[in-house]
Amino acid sequence: MPRLSERPDASSVLIPLVVGCGLLMQGLEGTAIATALPTMAQALGESPVRLNLAISAYMLSVAVCIPLSDWTANRFGARNVFCAAMALFALSSALCGLATDLTQLLAARVLQGVAGALMTPVGRVVILRATPRDQIVKAMSILTVPAVLGPILGPLIGGVIVEAASWRWIFLLSAPIGLMGLVAALLVIPDLRGEAGGRLDLWGFVLAGSGVAALVTALGEVGRPSWPPAAIAGLAALGALSLAAYARHAKSAPSPILDLSLLRIPPMNVAIFGGGVWRVAMGASPILLVLLLQVGFGMSPLRSGVISFAGAMGALLMKAPATALLRRYGFRRVLIVNGALTGLLLAGIGLFQASTPHALIFALLLLGGFLRSLQFTALSALCYADVPDRSLGGASALASMTQELAQSLGVALAATTLQSLLALRHGDAFTTQDISIGFFVMGGLSLLSLPLFQRLPAGAGDLLSGRSPRPATA
Repeated sequence: MPRLSERPDASSVLIPLVVGCGLLMQGLEGTAIATALPTMAQALGESPVRLNLAISAYMLSVAVCIPLSDWTANRFGARNVFCAAMALFALSSALCGLATDLTQLLAARVLQGVAGALMTPVGRVVILRATPRDQIVKAMSILTVPAVLGPILGPLIGGVIVEAASWRWIFLLSAPIGLMGLVAALLVIPDLRGEAGGRLDLWGFVLAGSGVAALVTALGEVGRPSWPPAAIAGLAALGALSLAAYARHAKSAPSPILDLSLLRIPPMNVAIFGGGVWRVAMGASPILLVLLLQVGFGMSPLRSGVISFAGAMGALLMKAPATALLRRYGFRRVLIVNGALTGLLLAGIGLFQASTPHALIFALLLLGGFLRSLQFTALSALCYADVPDRSLGGASALASMTQELAQSLGVALAATTLQSLLALRHGDAFTTQDISIGFFVMGGLSLLSLPLFQRLPAGAGDLLSGRSPRPATA
């Protein structure tokens, strides 16, 4: 495989834009479908609760297939797998839009999940293999934008499509976008292969895939009336035991499907564990913000969507300064200071009242979007600071799996916090105070990541940010 330092700088812009096209599709559909769920249920003759299986099926197939991403990228080539995943996502999106009953929709959503599980981690591998190390921060800052835009724009676009046309266009519009992204990927992405993959670690795949799937499913059911608490706790325990069994299996497996030895690399360890705590708190913020604006303040979905768009604007504004900030201050200082600021701002949202000027809310959400996107960029790049070239795929798969779990845990903690507050006061509906307390809890949780960020060695990631010419050590 060519050395990273020998590749052209243009790759740090064009390739992240192409990969970001796939992330944008995933983010838009994933959140837009939640907005359109009642309308979809009525059109297909199902209850909204039953149609929620369409969301669960996607999350489940993503969780199961993420561990396969490294092996498939090494076996068939990262560019080939990424292009195949984009084509499959476009096809399955079209099938979702054409579904006439729940069974067809679920089958198409499972295919979408398989495509999404490969597209995100393999897309990162494509970027890492085609980008010089000192350009990785720039590439990750570009990639962060569509990843942040999708979940924020999804509810707004979903609401507009449902009101102006048919819910089917949520999926049908992704098909041509995916095909255009596929053509761009074939033209822009070079076929840079890693080391050839060995035999598939089938037993490891079963343990890791089932463990992650059980945990994601259990966390997704928290706060819903469909499952009793004992069943959710049992499924979560089963998932934890499966992952513990996999950790033991990985020590003796010749080619484990998830390389846990990468956690011994200090920057990777801090990015996974410290970043995991921070991501859990941030994963709860979108649902809490929607509840605060619509339930607490009585805003319409369209108005709350416009105000929430401030976070996306902040992410766009972050793209240019991210590299300069990390080059000047280094990863350790940025993660600590910016982590504290994002936590305080998240808790500060809980101080908003219905009488708070909308311009002030918009301004603070804009600043929050900027700072969160900077933290996402730093954490995403730090994962690969000292990872050797041959292990980039394994690092991407491990990072994607932990991010999936952190996102699910964040939503589950938000639901648990709100339901607990509801039970304590014997209420039957959330109040503004309940949601505000949820923001305080999540803001405090995010600050627990600061001691973990302090463990980051001084100078870690300097080669990525351009602060030091020293080569990264594996």
